[in-house]
Amino acid sequence: MSRAPDPTGTVETALAHAERLLQDRPALAVAQAREILKVAPGHPVASRLLVDAYRSLGDQLMMRGDAQGADAAYSAQIKAATRDPRLTAPAAALCANDIPRAETLLREHLKSHPTDVAAIRMLAEVAARVGRLKDAESLLTRCLELAPSFLPARHNYAIVLHRQNKPAAALGEIERLLAADARNPGYLNLRAMVLAKIGETGEALAIYAEVLAAHPEQGALWMNYGHALSAAGRETDAIEAYRRCIGLEPRCGEAYWSLANLKTFRFTAAERDAIQVLLGRGDLTDEERWHFHFAAGKALEDETAYEASFAHYLSGNRLRRAALEYDAADTTDYVDRCIAALTAEFFADRAGVGCEAPDPIFIVGLPRAGSTLVEQILASHSAVEGTMELPDIMAMARRVGDPEALGRLTAAQCRDLGRQYLAETRVQRKTSKPLFIDKMPNNFLHIGLIRLILPRAKIIDARRHAMACCFSAFKQHFARGQVYTYDLQELGAYYRDYVRLMAHFDAVLPGVIHRVHYETLIEHTEREVARLLDFCGLAFEPGCLRFYDNQRTVRTASAHQVRRPIYREGVDHWRHYEAWLGPLQAALGEV
Repeated sequence: MSRAPDPTGTVETALAHAERLLQDRPALAVAQAREILKVAPGHPVASRLLVDAYRSLGDQLMMRGDAQGADAAYSAQIKAATRDPRLTAPAAALCANDIPRAETLLREHLKSHPTDVAAIRMLAEVAARVGRLKDAESLLTRCLELAPSFLPARHNYAIVLHRQNKPAAALGEIERLLAADARNPGYLNLRAMVLAKIGETGEALAIYAEVLAAHPEQGALWMNYGHALSAAGRETDAIEAYRRCIGLEPRCGEAYWSLANLKTFRFTAAERDAIQVLLGRGDLTDEERWHFHFAAGKALEDETAYEASFAHYLSGNRLRRAALEYDAADTTDYVDRCIAALTAEFFADRAGVGCEAPDPIFIVGLPRAGSTLVEQILASHSAVEGTMELPDIMAMARRVGDPEALGRLTAAQCRDLGRQYLAETRVQRKTSKPLFIDKMPNNFLHIGLIRLILPRAKIIDARRHAMACCFSAFKQHFARGQVYTYDLQELGAYYRDYVRLMAHFDAVLPGVIHRVHYETLIEHTEREVARLLDFCGLAFEPGCLRFYDNQRTVRTASAHQVRRPIYREGVDHWRHYEAWLGPLQAALGEV
């Protein structure tokens, strides 16, 4: 009786043949690998070969100038890559959030296979997770050059652009995604998020309502809808949206914190109990847990259980701080260098440089210092438009370099940078009002740059009692940024550096900065509003005293507080926690 052919030997022979075809005749290698996988489904070597063959085919077609054919080949490679054993380990590391291992494995793989678009996208995800957004953008740009129809990579690209505050570019990518899949809820959600960020709240709300009508089971969409509703001043609807999210995803700590972050909201007894039960679970991620701690802190604060409240705030801050990279000494060093470089002589030598446009009003300081109240008062004037905390000056400062680099800017460069700032922020301006507000508090670090590029811009320092301001920031979980707020000693050191730098600018630029003390504004509102408007060169308007009637979109934690008349309850609220704020008091020192 004749013996049946050895299937293993046949497969091995076919694999060897496919390997030989790989470099010079990748199309045949693709066909060979696919035939092998029909005989031996899931064969690891054949799966790897198919990925390599599609990639080689894409490379070959790209070199021939056939971009469309290359895109099709790379797209096929992406599908095949889901079975590529070489990407299993980095994918597992990504899922486990083991970023160093994922990056090491992916970089090693890409040394040998630099056009593996699936691996490039994964490496971009690594970069995005650790905040290296420029690196992620560059990787995804390369990915899309190779495979323009790689929609998941384009979606990632749009997200990275959005996170870098490039709304126009992000919206362009989202339009391309929607052209391919007009009803995709993920694409529509991202479009609504970008629109909400640039103040197109009405359009964003319409998109959310439409998507949720079709996909009411999407908890994350309900939460984003809640954020947009909150910014629009629709507090009751925002509460309902956040609660819908919790109903779908009971362990979504961010939804509970979003309710607490409305400030005027009060949890029910059942919701307070649910938070404590969820905190007792052992399977929460750190991010879920810190959101629940911040929410519990607010819930107990409202019940006047201050010691228990502080314990939760402390736990939430410790968890959040452990996930961040920050060194307070770097801030102190930066302030020292600003003081050394940006002298009175420095500014006198550069008088007359920069863009002469008077449009921006910068409100600087620390978060939770009353800056949103100052903004709301000014934005209630007929000549002033409120925008948001714009990131453009901070991004420009990173591009320019250290404080000493300001001295190397030419007059032409200062003028061009001023014009660039006005052009980049144009997307945030929805009216023809002559003045607009940039409320990014961290811009106090970049007053030197602002003064050089926009010498006629108004600068307002919103300041609050050191203990009140710092503790208010400590019990606030910020979506991103403000990394110094999660440790009491670091908070105190940062506030001290802020006061020191502002005192320096008061000395070298007398009269350039107008200071609004929160407590004084509360006690003598009409007088302080008149002084504020006078500094900005604006005639007094009674509407500025009725700022709470202004229905503009407000995208900060104080959104609902500034829609109420002046109230004094929060001025000394920190004293309920004074017994546990020793480290903050010590760090603040004389300030």
